Amino acid sequence: MTDTEAAPAWSLPDDRDSVRDALIDWYEADHREFPWRRTDDPYAILVSEVMSQQTQLDRVVEAWEAFLERWPSTTELAAADRADVVGFWTDHSLGYNNRAKYLHEAAGQIESDYDGRFPESPDELQELMGVGPYTANAVASFAFNNGDAVVDTNVKRVLYRAFDVPDDDSAFEDAAGDLMPADRSRVWNNAIMELGGVACEQTPACDEAGCPWREWCSAYASGDFTAPDVPTQPSFEGSRRQFRGRVIGTLREYDELELDTLGHRVRVDYAPNGEYGREWLRGLLTDLEDDGLVELDRNAEPVVARLRR
Repeated sequence: MTDTEAAPAWSLPDDRDSVRDALIDWYEADHREFPWRRTDDPYAILVSEVMSQQTQLDRVVEAWEAFLERWPSTTELAAADRADVVGFWTDHSLGYNNRAKYLHEAAGQIESDYDGRFPESPDELQELMGVGPYTANAVASFAFNNGDAVVDTNVKRVLYRAFDVPDDDSAFEDAAGDLMPADRSRVWNNAIMELGGVACEQTPACDEAGCPWREWCSAYASGDFTAPDVPTQPSFEGSRRQFRGRVIGTLREYDELELDTLGHRVRVDYAPNGEYGREWLRGLLTDLEDDGLVELDRNAEPVVARLRR
């Protein structure tokens, strides 16, 4: 960065190796099994990527297997009658029949222009009919471990929530690229998309899915799970989500505090016996305790709240 360039308003955690290791370990320990994740055949991966556009993955599996059984390589697909390929698409309710047409044309390109061998870089793959930047990068990553960081809707949602990356394509691309470990695009892109598809969906399942980024995640701390593809939640100012975040921020600063001391630090109108008093604060802290973020020492007098380490 030059002296004249402004630093981004968002920032990634300093210990990025820990962030990377946590995600990869989580993914490798347990993830959804899709057959295209067990191959590095670029043709099979291209078919899966094209079929998966705006189609649920569980529905794609049967169609993908049937397609590859009928046309197991670009050679067979290029030689097929286009009407048969489009008919297959319609029969399997994959939608947008022009994707079948483009896939057929891409197979012909590989056979005629590349002597049956797939190009390996994202830029070269974009020369294929119907293959845009995302699909090209996915094939480069999953087939050749030669891709850039994937930035799809799921990845944007994860970065927006976890690290406050703004809803801006260039910011998402910068953040995704900074996070991805060198020469590991295959596992990394699978892992971060899995995170968005399993733990950080539109309705998050942070604890249920054992999200590996909870300790770094801004949304998890504040309870505000708004994202670019998620309807805006009610006003944050004065909301329960805002005060959850204030409690976490205050306990990070002071480690542990008695309830009334904490209450006065998180809202100016705190009154122990008032509407926003001990009962209100106990309810907030109990929610955070259930989420695994806060510990309450109920044996202390008065009760003490601290972050769970």
